[in-house]
Amino acid sequence: MLSRRRLLQVSAGAVPAIALGAGPVQADSGEPLTTGVVPSALAGFDKAMKTFITERDISCAQLAVAKNGKILLARGYGHYSKPGAPIVRVQPTSLFRIASLSKSLTAAAIVRLVQDGKVTLGTKVASLLGLSTAADPRLANVTLSRLLQHTAGWDRSVSKDPLWIDHTISASLDVPLPIDHADIMKYVTARKLDFDPGTKYVYSNYGYMLAGRVIEKVSGMSYESYVRQKLLAPVGITRPRLGRSLRSGAFSTEVAYESQYTNKSVVDQSGTVVPFPYGGFNMPNQDANGGWLASAVDMVKWGFVFNGAGPVLNATSISRTFAKPETGVTAGGSWYGLGWNVRNNNAGGLNTWHNGSMPGTFSFLARVQNGVSYCAIFNRREEEGAPDFDAIDPILGQAIGTVRTWPTTDLTPRYF
Repeated sequence: MLSRRRLLQVSAGAVPAIALGAGPVQADSGEPLTTGVVPSALAGFDKAMKTFITERDISCAQLAVAKNGKILLARGYGHYSKPGAPIVRVQPTSLFRIASLSKSLTAAAIVRLVQDGKVTLGTKVASLLGLSTAADPRLANVTLSRLLQHTAGWDRSVSKDPLWIDHTISASLDVPLPIDHADIMKYVTARKLDFDPGTKYVYSNYGYMLAGRVIEKVSGMSYESYVRQKLLAPVGITRPRLGRSLRSGAFSTEVAYESQYTNKSVVDQSGTVVPFPYGGFNMPNQDANGGWLASAVDMVKWGFVFNGAGPVLNATSISRTFAKPETGVTAGGSWYGLGWNVRNNNAGGLNTWHNGSMPGTFSFLARVQNGVSYCAIFNRREEEGAPDFDAIDPILGQAIGTVRTWPTTDLTPRYF
């Protein structure tokens, strides 16, 4: 049986290729080279990451661990290089594509607009964005909350994920590559929804792409500017930014991405077969659903925003973010809130988490009981023949049990 990520690779027309990297650079001990700070009390986290990286031949990775609003561990693993440049060790602050961890930023931006009285979670998206409901009148029932909770009516297993079918959309609309957000919206709006809005949960990148357009429409700012100015700057997070498609456009501190797959370029009409992470998909179009670059320490600090009322979100907004949706609570008791997976924990609070995955990226961020949070990011994801990458969730959860006494030295000032 093909995994969800493998299905995406096949549907995107990917074919096997030679891997871009040569695996992790290793110290004399055979372990990946490292940077950053790991207190001895948290050595269990570091050991677990090194094992995970080695087993999966990962060349670039990061880990950050925090407790009660203090960053306690910040680590970079491995190396990367760029044409004509020397090998660079991954730093705790190196930038990675974080894929769907971006959704927590987009959802928080909508919640902030609600907090500021600009919209409500019940605002109708088609009316706000001027989308025609001629192809399907049910589109009129898509609200902001349904976009963010993945209950709006799009099912990528039925109608395919429009963020990953650039060639199809280009041919259908008779427009050249690269396509843009307007093209994607035109293509999707001309088709029927896959189910009645509000009746079930189905994860939708397109819904979050639309949320990004709402943020721009309502705020009068670009999506990136709004997030950076209204959400990140108030808490001193300055590194995250939207990514670019091509390796030539990478930022100076951005790692290199690896995949064994290729795809026809979606950034031009050449038909050139390219490494999947570099032109095989369109990063600018992914913005609000998966387009951000950040480091693990950035994302852990971002998680602190949800610990209590502050300059970004008030208590009501935080409650809205983690509230149960109208449908979609699983048999195990978890649900998708606004940009986060959520479940009650044994300490009487909430565990909240999300992962991210695209060719050349896998990321995981969690906020769990007793004030502990952690983020791990990698420059490749699970592909055919590779061990499971989702295993990072229980692996890091188990590492908590190796800590006898939590350190108190806060590393946050070192990185912010």
